[in-house]
Amino acid sequence: MTVRDVARALPDIPALRDRCRSIAMLETVLNPDGERCYSFSSSWSETEEVASMRNGSGDEFDVVFSPAGAYIRGFDHESAMSPYIDDAPWPGVVDSVPEFRRYVEETAFTDGGVPTVTACLWREVGSEHWQAGEIDFPENSADPDGSGWMFHLLVAPSPEEFRRFAEDYYEIPVDLDAVRHVYALRPLTQEVVTALNGEVALAEITDAANAIGYAVAVGASS
Repeated sequence: MTVRDVARALPDIPALRDRCRSIAMLETVLNPDGERCYSFSSSWSETEEVASMRNGSGDEFDVVFSPAGAYIRGFDHESAMSPYIDDAPWPGVVDSVPEFRRYVEETAFTDGGVPTVTACLWREVGSEHWQAGEIDFPENSADPDGSGWMFHLLVAPSPEEFRRFAEDYYEIPVDLDAVRHVYALRPLTQEVVTALNGEVALAEITDAANAIGYAVAVGASS
């Protein structure tokens, strides 16, 4: 799998944004005080939101949602396409990025001025497709740029896939109906929070839900 396969599998921008918010909200409930893989900021700037993944092992991705569309960059630190090999992104990965060019050079997405990217996609408002660069991928690798595992939850829309991730990552059982509730973007309630994590009160994570842009049931946090 490569970034080209991801481009064909990703949903449109609004659906991807919803999916990212659901994933971030679920992980916040499961692990409100610890390090999490997935996060979402609805106020990255006055006009931009960002969904992020950090796995603690040096792998990461960011999805920037802006008035112009969406920009995705991923970095697999073990990829043969790592920019650290030649102090530059692999040829073709970011060469044809259009209006989102400034995100390639964004300080948060670089290391010593070098863009930390092995996979890059973008979709402009009004476009019907996600785009990726023209790339000659390394041979003899089923997942040369890390796209196959890195964007798995973004291209796999089912609550079952999130539960599989969470149960493996946190080594706890995860209530599937509660995951379905959040994947459907229904307002968060104490009942759903308790089903996911019996040690957390809804009031404790209301601020986090607001930062994600996820609705809390009216009066539920009082």
